[in-house]
Amino acid sequence: MTQMVADRLLRAWQRTDLIFSTLRREAFLARPIALRHPFIFYVGHLPAFAWIHICGATLARPSFAPAFDDMFSRGIDPDVDDPERCHDHPDVPEQWPELHTVLAYRDRVRAAVLASIDAVAERSAADPMAENGRVFAMVVEHELMHQETLLYMVQQLAPELKARPSWLPEYALGNAPARRAVPVPAGRATLGADFDGLAFGWDNEFPSATIDVAAFSIDSVPVSNADFQEFVESGAYGQPELWREEDWIWKVRSGLDHPQFWMKSDGRWFHQTAFDLLPLTDVGGWPAYVSLAEARAYARWRGGRLPTEAQFHRAAYGQPDGNERAFPWSPDTPAPARGNFDFRGWAPVPAGSSPRAASAWGVHELIGNGWEWTDTAFAGFPGFTPLATYPVYSTDFFDGKHFVLKGASPTTPKELVRRSFRNWFRGNYPYVYATFRCVRP
Repeated sequence: MTQMVADRLLRAWQRTDLIFSTLRREAFLARPIALRHPFIFYVGHLPAFAWIHICGATLARPSFAPAFDDMFSRGIDPDVDDPERCHDHPDVPEQWPELHTVLAYRDRVRAAVLASIDAVAERSAADPMAENGRVFAMVVEHELMHQETLLYMVQQLAPELKARPSWLPEYALGNAPARRAVPVPAGRATLGADFDGLAFGWDNEFPSATIDVAAFSIDSVPVSNADFQEFVESGAYGQPELWREEDWIWKVRSGLDHPQFWMKSDGRWFHQTAFDLLPLTDVGGWPAYVSLAEARAYARWRGGRLPTEAQFHRAAYGQPDGNERAFPWSPDTPAPARGNFDFRGWAPVPAGSSPRAASAWGVHELIGNGWEWTDTAFAGFPGFTPLATYPVYSTDFFDGKHFVLKGASPTTPKELVRRSFRNWFRGNYPYVYATFRCVRP
């Protein structure tokens, strides 16, 4: 048990350090996304979270750096239209600490966390978060989720402030297969999970909920860059009647006339990856990464709409015999042949590149290559109970402005590829590795 927990922590930290190693030293104070803190905050936030929950909450140990614990305790998630509206978080310091000081704090926390594994195990009978190392799983998953945050921040960073790792694979280019409508018959979908059914899950995953889903049809593959380019170049992207009123207001205020991941130069479209600028014609088969607002407008243009969370589950996990799968492809655990996830590369591949990952109905790429937007507002399932040691983890975002995403992106770790896992973002947040597909009716 001790070695297994230590190995999980060390693997997570190694990957975090690898991401930070792509930054030039002067980049740590950069803020490529105005709605996020600079990189140095995350250098401190990840160990602070570990200390607060493991050494502080579970073991009740006094802090060796309370000012850092507080400063780095929680990030921001402001309203895109009104950055002053945000959940509670520490005041932003007038000046961030020196990088070497924050790294020393990180290293001391990491050492303390590794040394605490046996002490936490001794509390298993008295503390549900200590039982079976649940608190360590929470800390590891928190770190893994923030690795994706860091990578889409790197994507928005100026080229001179970062360096492409030599080990990253070459880009996979090519076209997506022809899109077709896949009928999914009426049936039931199980969302969430039972607490005893997972070694660890976040509070918004519990308890399970069974939903009756009417028959519908769903796109066989996500919308590609080439598909979305047609939408943009037809002029439909600029037609207000295709957008919800609040989405159109955001689009106009933001000055958007194309997705965040695209740019136009000398009349040619390009797609920005984390480290390179590629002609859009070369990556037309990649899934289109867009905000929920843009996805809604496209779906209306095509005469469809976005799936609900329950419809996604029915398409991904349902079977003709009425049973449900643990994964879209089969009961097998996630593996490279099942999709583009788990940090094997930091970029998409052409949609439909993993034919062995199709669901029972023949719907492709429901896991990997991009989170998928649903039009379901993020909320707790009936019987929801906040996480005892972190009650605001989910509840601060039950505001009708955050929406559920399912699946996984290229930089989602395999630990999060579980049926009950739910991601969520604001509908007008354009930086996520998030794609979509359309459903009817």
